[in-house]
Amino acid sequence: MFQWFLQQDADVICLQETKAQEHQLAEHGCDLAGYQSFFFDAERKGYSGTAVYTRLPPTKVIRGFGVKEFDAEGRYLEVQIGSLSVVSLYLPSGSTGPERQASKFRFLAAFEPHLRAMRRRRREYVLCGDWNIAHREIDLRNWRADQKNSGFLPEERQWLDQVFGPSGFVDAFRRVDPSPDQYTWWSNRGQAWAKNVGWRIDYQIVSAGLGDKVRAASIYKEQRFSDHAPLIMDYSIAAGDRA
Repeated sequence: MFQWFLQQDADVICLQETKAQEHQLAEHGCDLAGYQSFFFDAERKGYSGTAVYTRLPPTKVIRGFGVKEFDAEGRYLEVQIGSLSVVSLYLPSGSTGPERQASKFRFLAAFEPHLRAMRRRRREYVLCGDWNIAHREIDLRNWRADQKNSGFLPEERQWLDQVFGPSGFVDAFRRVDPSPDQYTWWSNRGQAWAKNVGWRIDYQIVSAGLGDKVRAASIYKEQRFSDHAPLIMDYSIAAGDRA
């Protein structure tokens, strides 16, 4: 995967669910020449975690959004590049049972005011991550059967309605690709990958000022690195916009 990264000529790479502690990475080929790397590890070993690799020199790095429960799980890592912020974000999954779904709902409630605060700042944001929610019926194959499952619950979808509505953020992928069958995650069970029975739960969600800066989007599926596929987005952001 890291060899593939080097071929992409990306300015910024965001990873979620890293599951490793930074001190464990030495001699494992996780360095990328020409990039600075930043990590936010979960306190619990082998769990959660986020990372950002950037070729653009950051002016500030923020780990966490001020909520102890989720900052302890390493779910929010923000790299500020001038007036642009790129966030690697990993929302909880509620698929393992009611306790984790309750945690997911607590995250949504806690993160909403943080999004409102972002909107008031004189910054532009790109929030890259595993949001663990499929927004609309077009965003998962078996939507009829999954309406009572975590990731497609009405409450979760309504929360994204707020993000893309009153909160003023934009689903960057859908700005340039309205087509169906565009998924970023497939279960490891059965033949979900082979049959493209997937979910689009990985997003780049941008502040309103970047909505017209989206130029291209693709989901890389030639190789399978994990149960998620890389989401690649191109933006037209001049150097001055980052200063």
